[in-house]
Amino acid sequence: QASRWLASMDKLLSRASALVGLGPACTPSITFSDESSRKRVTSYKDGQQEQVLVFTDKDPVAGEVTLKLDPGKRLEHMGVKIEFIGMIEMFYGNYHEFTNLVRDLDAPGELTQTKVYQFDFASVDKQYDSYNGINVKLRYFLRVTVARQYSPNVVFEQDIWVKNVQTMPPEINNSIKMEVGIEDCLHIEFEYNRSKYHLKDVVIGKIYFLLV
Repeated sequence: QASRWLASMDKLLSRASALVGLGPACTPSITFSDESSRKRVTSYKDGQQEQVLVFTDKDPVAGEVTLKLDPGKRLEHMGVKIEFIGMIEMFYGNYHEFTNLVRDLDAPGELTQTKVYQFDFASVDKQYDSYNGINVKLRYFLRVTVARQYSPNVVFEQDIWVKNVQTMPPEINNSIKMEVGIEDCLHIEFEYNRSKYHLKDVVIGKIYFLLV
């Protein structure tokens, strides 16, 4: 709860700084290694429509984080990290994180120019499908945090959409037999090569006449 509250406060402080003209100390962005070949879906975040990339449970989430620094600026920081987060958000403000993985990108130091970091979440758990409803939302997103000592942290979030394709087990379609006839006189057996057919299928089987 405390970490989620701090992350929310960091985002609010970053937005407040931008509104009063201070602007962020740097501008983070995320690019994915295979985003050009991935499908996109329309999602909503903070009431705004956006296009997000589609992943499945088995797909790795990898790419680059860019911290863009304006020429002539310097940025002292207490470390840079990226998190992969799976979260359920309720409309009345409650949150539940069911996945949270962290990768440290940089040790405390100073930035004097734009810097690019590689990240890779190869085996992250994405067992649930993303959902965007009125009362509840299930999100997967990446969060980049540039920690600062005496100023608000720089926080940037990038959502992804998870859609898992379920493989259905093979349907059982055994052959069947039917018998009709006259008792103690004649039996007719019908044998079909399967029990279920499509409307365009051809019915193939055998007919046996048995004299009693």
